[in-house]
Amino acid sequence: MKIAPEGRPFIALGWSLTALAWWAAWRGGWSVGWSVVAAVLSLLAIWLVVFFRDPTRDGPRGDAVVIAPADGKVVGVVEADEPMYLKTRALRVSIFMSVFDVHVNRYPVSGTIELAHYNPGKFLHAAREKASLDNEQASVGLRGRRGPVLVRQIAGSIARRIVTDGKVGDAVTQGSRLGMIRFGSRVDVFLPVTARAAVRVRPGDRVAAGATVLAEYGS
Repeated sequence: MKIAPEGRPFIALGWSLTALAWWAAWRGGWSVGWSVVAAVLSLLAIWLVVFFRDPTRDGPRGDAVVIAPADGKVVGVVEADEPMYLKTRALRVSIFMSVFDVHVNRYPVSGTIELAHYNPGKFLHAAREKASLDNEQASVGLRGRRGPVLVRQIAGSIARRIVTDGKVGDAVTQGSRLGMIRFGSRVDVFLPVTARAAVRVRPGDRVAAGATVLAEYGS
């Protein structure tokens, strides 16, 4: 199983503590206390491996489609102003990632990075509407062949570290890794209303990064 590099220190620490706890349980004659601690740490260590997995993703590709940048549940499809990069009204698709979802994010379209902006902020629950404005976040503006697209990584009440790989001027490929957010978060995708993209998901839908079509452009 491929593991995101950001997770390796956490996984190493988790399994080291687990091994130490089982050793202590053995040295203590399999006392109930140490056995319970070891069992709990074992579950945590397994969860860390699951959380930081980075599976290979295949799906529809091409300039006519916008692909989901994150695993999780769609929590909103709304029209909103986007003054930072698009500077116009936009369709915003919001995806909430629980602590059980893959947290590696992927580029929804191929193109060139024109904006890479980090903004420190609050740590509200990522599914809340105000999180899009107030939370710690990183915004990536992409110039694709069908026009601009903005991806915004938003930290949540548990997340405390946003990783964004690309920089301004980089050429990126649809479905390739954009970065990740550790421990529960949200990703928003903004499409200009004038692009007339047809959104193919609705609130409550489950999506997979690099595999699910969020929207399609007309011919």
